[in-house]
Amino acid sequence: MERALSALRGAGLMSPAALAACPLPRLRRAVRSSGYFRQKALRLRGLCRRLLAEHPEGLRAWFAAAPAAALRAELLSYDGVGPETADSMLLYAAGKPSFVIDAYTRRVGERAGLACSLSYDGWKDLFEAALEPDEKVYNEYHALLVKLCKDYCRKTKPLCAACPLGKVCAKKTIYGKNRKIAG
Repeated sequence: MERALSALRGAGLMSPAALAACPLPRLRRAVRSSGYFRQKALRLRGLCRRLLAEHPEGLRAWFAAAPAAALRAELLSYDGVGPETADSMLLYAAGKPSFVIDAYTRRVGERAGLACSLSYDGWKDLFEAALEPDEKVYNEYHALLVKLCKDYCRKTKPLCAACPLGKVCAKKTIYGKNRKIAG
């Protein structure tokens, strides 16, 4: 993702207007490193074209004025925008409290024995019911979960013995320290 953003920046494609006007072959080259580049380029350009047509006031003004629930519902109506992307946009771009559920959040939650096989909204409800509905709290909590997974709770070869959640992690007692954990 970082390489794709760098390529977009280098190509002068960091505004909705530039992305909406960009020829698909050029946009595909810019986002190629992010995977599924043909589909992403098409959806990104479509999103920007629709955004410009429906929200000429611009992203900042739209995001600031719209209530969180209405903004989320509208974002979900865009082709290619799913719950995780909509919640990321709400939290990080609009500054509205909306907890982001990603693979890291699910991994920690499942390994800690919080839940298994919940839907996206089930996970979201679980975290939002337990945390103060505050943009800074959600942002920090999500960042800590990402860091935990990168440093300890890896997809394969987790470092359970050193993990700060070792005492509450259900998987540690099942698999033992530093053994491969599926999922």
